[in-house]
Amino acid sequence: MKASELRAKDVAALEKEVTDLLKAHFKLRMQKGTQQLADSSQLGKTRRDIARVKTILAEKKKGAA
Repeated sequence: MKASELRAKDVAALEKEVTDLLKAHFKLRMQKGTQQLADSSQLGKTRRDIARVKTILAEKKKGAA
């Protein structure tokens, strides 16, 4: 997921994206805990995506205020 794609979305879509990513990250953590996760690098990728979306969301909220 690229930052330019995220900047094109509005605040509501970004908040939904954060929620979806948090759910996906939780599922990956549960798979890791039960040793069903084949590719552990997905955890880091998801965590970085969450940070990227939250950063852009904060920028948009700050710009709107």
